[in-house]
Amino acid sequence: MTTAPAVVAIVPCLNEDATVASVVTDLMAALPDITVYVYDNGSTDRTVQEALAAGAIVREESRRGKGHVMRRAFGDVQGDVFVVVDGDGTYDVSQLPKMVELLHAGPYDQVVGVRRESDPSAYRRGHSAGNLFFNSMVGRLFGEPVQDMLSGFRVLSERFVKSFPLRSRGFEVETELTVHAVGLRVPTVHVDVGFRDRPPGSESKLRTYHDGLRILALIVRLARHERPQPFHAVVAGALAAVSLVLGLPVVAEFLRTGLVPKFPTAILASSIAIIAVLALVMGMLLESNRRVRDEGARLAYLRLPPPGHR
Repeated sequence: MTTAPAVVAIVPCLNEDATVASVVTDLMAALPDITVYVYDNGSTDRTVQEALAAGAIVREESRRGKGHVMRRAFGDVQGDVFVVVDGDGTYDVSQLPKMVELLHAGPYDQVVGVRRESDPSAYRRGHSAGNLFFNSMVGRLFGEPVQDMLSGFRVLSERFVKSFPLRSRGFEVETELTVHAVGLRVPTVHVDVGFRDRPPGSESKLRTYHDGLRILALIVRLARHERPQPFHAVVAGALAAVSLVLGLPVVAEFLRTGLVPKFPTAILASSIAIIAVLALVMGMLLESNRRVRDEGARLAYLRLPPPGHR
């Protein structure tokens, strides 16, 4: 029986990305014993050949999207420590030994590389503000501090990776990772890492507003999924407010004259009030289901040892 390598790196290669080979070289220079897996997601240039020449193990995922790549990699790759880093060459991986050592020493289940710009043009217009907004939003929704929820450079424990039910298809992976971590309350620590502009010939595939809206929609879905009772309580409160606005004048008219002149409004207000009650009850039922699901996820997480205790 073979022993899984101690530290493995997963580098998603989304379409053409001429920087992947340099990322592989940097990872091996920072941590010589690391095993690097490059997942090709439909490149048509020499990325695969260059990654192989740099010493990486190259695998292919035909379904387009970072979510598909990471789901495949998290299912296939075995190791004690997982390093996840984008293949665009924007992250300074020189902090990797410190991050791996910190994961073992904690022990922690996630070490997030918090991006600190070493190049004024590293962040595209709107990305920095959007990241701050999403950090604040997720921190408030889930009650845990978040410093860089969209970071593409993380060091993860095996038990974190193997208990992570990744569902997204595209660039929302980092959002799911963050919400899974705060929802499961796994030990997490943050380390500042350099973040630079893309090398010449490499182009970002992120669309600021389009992908920002997709991330926002995912956060709302995850809030409904992970915090169903507060989510449905807000929905029920909004519906109850609408019902009161419509129904109070009808009730006041009835108390004053004994007549109900606006039957359609009265019926609509009553129907909305009933829906509000149903939404509140639904939230309570889903909250019970969530607790059972969380217990199952926690038990799956506890089946594997912490980092460094194989």
